[in-house]
Amino acid sequence: MNATTGNIVIVGSGPTGLLLAGDLAAAGVPVTVVEKRPHGISNLSRAFVLHARTLEQLDARGLADALESVGRPLDRLGLFGRLTVDLAALPSRFNHLLVLPQYEVEKVLEKRALDAGAEFRHETELTGLTQDADGVTVEVRGPEGETGTLRAAYVVGTDGMRSAVREAIGLPFPGRSVIRSVVLADVRLAEQPPALLTVNAVGDAFAFLAPFGDGYHRVIGWHRGRDVPDSEPLELAEVKEITRLALGRDFGMHDARWMSRFHSDERQAPAYRAGRVFLAGDAAHVHTPAGGQGMNTGLQDAANLSWKLAAVVAGHADPGLLDSYQAERHPVGRAVLRSSGGIVRLAMAKRPWTLAARAALTRFLGAVGPARRAVAAQVTGIGYRYPAPRGAHRLTGARVPDVALAGGGRLYEALRGGRFVLITPQPYEAGPGRADRLVVARWASDRRTSVLVRPDGYVAWAADAADPARIGAAVAARVGGQGASFGSARVRDARHGTSPRCRTTRVRPVRG
Repeated sequence: MNATTGNIVIVGSGPTGLLLAGDLAAAGVPVTVVEKRPHGISNLSRAFVLHARTLEQLDARGLADALESVGRPLDRLGLFGRLTVDLAALPSRFNHLLVLPQYEVEKVLEKRALDAGAEFRHETELTGLTQDADGVTVEVRGPEGETGTLRAAYVVGTDGMRSAVREAIGLPFPGRSVIRSVVLADVRLAEQPPALLTVNAVGDAFAFLAPFGDGYHRVIGWHRGRDVPDSEPLELAEVKEITRLALGRDFGMHDARWMSRFHSDERQAPAYRAGRVFLAGDAAHVHTPAGGQGMNTGLQDAANLSWKLAAVVAGHADPGLLDSYQAERHPVGRAVLRSSGGIVRLAMAKRPWTLAARAALTRFLGAVGPARRAVAAQVTGIGYRYPAPRGAHRLTGARVPDVALAGGGRLYEALRGGRFVLITPQPYEAGPGRADRLVVARWASDRRTSVLVRPDGYVAWAADAADPARIGAAVAARVGGQGASFGSARVRDARHGTSPRCRTTRVRPVRG
C-alpha cells in the first residue's frame, strides 16, 4: 500500500462514515474510507427509523425522496405505556418518522459516495496512528496481512462502539451497561402485527417488532429475570416467550434467519476531537435504542462536520472552525443519552414510585401541548439549536425549516451541493470566488430579515435590517471568498488547548 497524501481518512463505513465520505467527495476533497469488514451491505443492522431532522439533512443531498419511496411513514411514536407522540404536527416537510432498515440507508449513501469518487479500502484495519502539525499518518493492515500507511490532513473515526480510532488517540469512553442480555431475532410471522411498529413493556418484559419489508420482522426483547452473558446460546423459544409476556402473543414467529444477544450501553467520549482526529456516531456516543435516535444522531454528526472539514481543507475557512464541532455536537449527544435512557427507565419501571412517576408524566404530556411538542422536537432532532456568540441575532444557531423561496424553490433544494444559502429581501451578488459555495435567494414572503444558512441547515448569521455592506462582511467572514487562504493556520489540540505545530504527537497503537 502506498502512502496517500492530502486527503481525509474515514475509518468505518456505517451510515455516519458513508454520509461524511459522500459529502467530502462531492466537495472535491480526496477521501479514503478504511473498513475492516469485507465489501457488502449487511442486513443484520439494528436501526430501523429515520427521524424528521435526518430526513431534512438527506433532502439537502437529494436523497430523501428515494428513501421515502422505499420506507413506510409513521405519524405516531409510542414511547411507553399509553403515551403516544403525534408527529403529524411537526414543523417539517417530514412530519413523520420513516420506517426502513439501516441497510437501505447504507445502500443509498454508499452509492452516492462511490459516484462522487470516494475510495474504499475493505478488509483493511487501522493498527495505529501518529499525528503532527501538518497531518496524520495512519497505519493499516490489509486483507492479506500486508501493512502500510496512509497520510491524511484529518482522520475521522466512525468505527462504532469499539472504535479503534478512539482507542488509538487514548480517549476514554465512560459510561455503563444499562440493559444486559437483550435478545434480537429476524423472523417470519404467521400473523401480522396491528401496527407498523409494535412496542410495549409489561412487568419484567419488553418487546419491539419492526418490518424489514422482505417478509421478515426484527424482534428485540428483554426480560429482567434473564440476565445471562451475550455468549449464552439463544433459542427461538426464548424470544417467543419474552414477546408473549410483553405483547400478549408471539404472532406465530418461525424461520429465524438470525438470532443473537447484546447489551445496551450508555457511553460518551469526553471530547469528539484530539488534534487532527475526530470521532462521530457510535465511536463518540452510544445509548439505548429507545426512540430510535442512534443512527439519526450519527448522521447529524456527519452533516455538522463534513462541510467544516471541506471548507478548511479547501482554504475557505480557518481551522478554528473545526472546534465548533465539539461545541455543537457534544451537548446533543449528551441530551440524547439522557432522553433515550429516561424512556427506557420509565418503560421498565417496576417500583411503586417509578410507576407513579411514569403515570404522572404520561398525564402531564397528554394534557400539556407545549410539553408534548417539546418531546417530539427532541426525539426527532428538529428541536436542537447550536450555541451562538454573545450579542448574535436571536436566530443564530437555530435550525431553519424548509422555507419557500421566491421563484417556486425551497431552501433544502438550494442547500444541495454543500452550499451556504443567503436569503435576503434585497438584491445581492455572491461575489468573486463564491459562486460554487453560495446561493443567493429571496423570501417567497415579504419577510425583511436577512439570513445566512449554513450547509447543514442552521443559521450562521442573521440581521433584521442589513445593508449590502453589512451582508457582504458577514458572507466574507463565514463563506470566505476568492483568495481566502487559511491553510497555514495552526491547529489547536482540542484536549490540551495547545498547538501541535512544534511537536509530534505519538499515539499508542491499537492493541490486538
